[in-house]
Amino acid sequence: MTPATPPDASAQRNSRSYLLPVEDRDFLLRDEMRAARFGMEYLKAELALRDWGVRSTVVVFGSARVADREGAARALRAARGAEAKRLAERRLAFSAHYETARAFARLVSLRGGALANDGGLRDNVIATGGGPGIMEAANRGASEAGAPSIGFNITLPHEQAPNAFSTPALTFRFHYFAMRKMHLAMRANALAVFPGGFGTFDELFEILTLVQSAKARPVPIVLFGRDWWREAVNFEALARDGMIAEADLRLFEMVDTPEEGWESLVRRGLKAHTPPAEAPRAPARRARKAPSGVTLR
Repeated sequence: MTPATPPDASAQRNSRSYLLPVEDRDFLLRDEMRAARFGMEYLKAELALRDWGVRSTVVVFGSARVADREGAARALRAARGAEAKRLAERRLAFSAHYETARAFARLVSLRGGALANDGGLRDNVIATGGGPGIMEAANRGASEAGAPSIGFNITLPHEQAPNAFSTPALTFRFHYFAMRKMHLAMRANALAVFPGGFGTFDELFEILTLVQSAKARPVPIVLFGRDWWREAVNFEALARDGMIAEADLRLFEMVDTPEEGWESLVRRGLKAHTPPAEAPRAPARRARKAPSGVTLR
């Protein structure tokens, strides 16, 4: 005999096991799901970059603490105490690097092919860690050229906020440093490094190690700020004492100006897809796939 009222199945419907896997946060965050999360971090950025036709990048690293001239000047006016004023004065001086990074990224975006004049595929698109300082400057310069740029942000205990100049649809956030590093490296046609701290040194020396050990193909690398780099790192001493080969000193060049940086990259193998006199305005976004420019082996 059929009961008048069906048995109550709400406990079954409300059970966590009844959730679709993609709806079950506790399931997705289990230790055993780490490989799947790692893969999702790879694919989310990968597919978005392909949809935008990003075939290659020029990666810009540098300090998050370098402000533009106006911001540095305001900080100096607000500084109280001798030590605070000393540091603010240094940061005002370092604001020149912000403007150099901004101008360099604009130059690369106009001349490198980020404006998609080759069937919708974009080359030498500016990519940064997505945060403030030099990263903001580079994204800003690309934006001023009318070109897209990428921000590869990372989740940190002291939360990193994205800057306002990376292309919103190309502004990513990673949990895993390793996956973020992979995306920074895998499409890179070149690397430009400005003065910075531990994070900047980490990224620079990782790329140098990959190239030195032939785990990645050689790419042109420029260090902006000759005087600063020569004081911060005694590369010659590393070669003199046999810690690196003399030939390793030729893996990078030191420069000071945006034009110098661009000329160094081109001389050392970067292909410019858009001649300066022919740089077009950015076309409307075209959702087509680009072949991945993976260089890691």
